[in-house]
Amino acid sequence: MALQVFGTRKCAITRKAERFFKERDVPYHFVDLAEKGLSAGELDAVAGAIGLASLIDEGSKRFKDRGLAYMDYDPREEILGNPALLKTPIVRDGRLAAVGDDPPAWADFAKRSKG
Repeated sequence: MALQVFGTRKCAITRKAERFFKERDVPYHFVDLAEKGLSAGELDAVAGAIGLASLIDEGSKRFKDRGLAYMDYDPREEILGNPALLKTPIVRDGRLAAVGDDPPAWADFAKRSKG
């Protein structure tokens, strides 16, 4: 499976991840979360590697606007309905994934893609 980078064009850390992989000639597929959210299967794969709770950006405007800090909610359901709740970028390679600004994990992905 090809390396995937999930994020938005507005996110500086997502652009940093893209730059990281471009500079190292690592092919990747970019998925813009502003246009298309994670599918249920993609979410399950990423959550299996990282955990659902660590995917939600509790400092985001969407999290605050929805009042999620003050209610019980199903993280999977909220993420599938509101991709803006995700921390970005999410970098995924098969069953492995990393979320947020994580250059050491990105370096591992780059090394794996070079074989």
